Amino acid sequence: MIVSGGAYGIDGAAHRAALTVDGATVAFLAGGVDRAYPQGHQQLLRRIVGTGAVVSEVPCGVAPTKWRFLSRNRLIAAVAQATVVVEAGWRSGSLNTAGHAASLGRPLGAVPGPVTSAASAGCHRLLREYDARCVTNTSEVRELWEGAPRSVIPETRATDPEQRRLLDAIGTRSWVPLAEIGRRAGLAPDRTRALLGVLELEGAVERSDAGWRKKRMEARRG
Repeated sequence: MIVSGGAYGIDGAAHRAALTVDGATVAFLAGGVDRAYPQGHQQLLRRIVGTGAVVSEVPCGVAPTKWRFLSRNRLIAAVAQATVVVEAGWRSGSLNTAGHAASLGRPLGAVPGPVTSAASAGCHRLLREYDARCVTNTSEVRELWEGAPRSVIPETRATDPEQRRLLDAIGTRSWVPLAEIGRRAGLAPDRTRALLGVLELEGAVERSDAGWRKKRMEARRG
């Protein structure tokens, strides 16, 4: 099953590929399911409804916004067995989805591209900073979830929007300096330090001389 966000580009190509081979596909929207977005994908979303599902966590009539796109990415990461980023800019929203996947201990893959391509910069960043697996064909995609270990994140309240932004800015593998976390989350250094301290007390993050990362515990296979 293909799980994606119904957007133009890679999202649309992934949904269409699933439909072409009579496979199941699910599109998570940032607005209500009655508000097709993008508008140019109304027909595609209707096709997805026919054999799969178009899903949203917000009520009908709600318009998509920037933060709702980021919020719905956690659902895409949670539902999928593995996340593969095909193309992504340095600050692409796909990296947000990848971060959620890493936090959940889900297998994460990235397709490499030319070092001169801005559309590959995000993929290369995942390979370097998040220890993503290099993926170049369908067999390697299947390898991502076959026998992959699972990890879980200690439960945290993290109800504050700024705390959620900080958690979205870091992963579970690479240590990230405080200044970089603040830059990614759009918060001042003092505010970033204070919120990270609270999250550390709650057991959601940990720190070292190299920076901060989300805290995780390896789960036993069942």
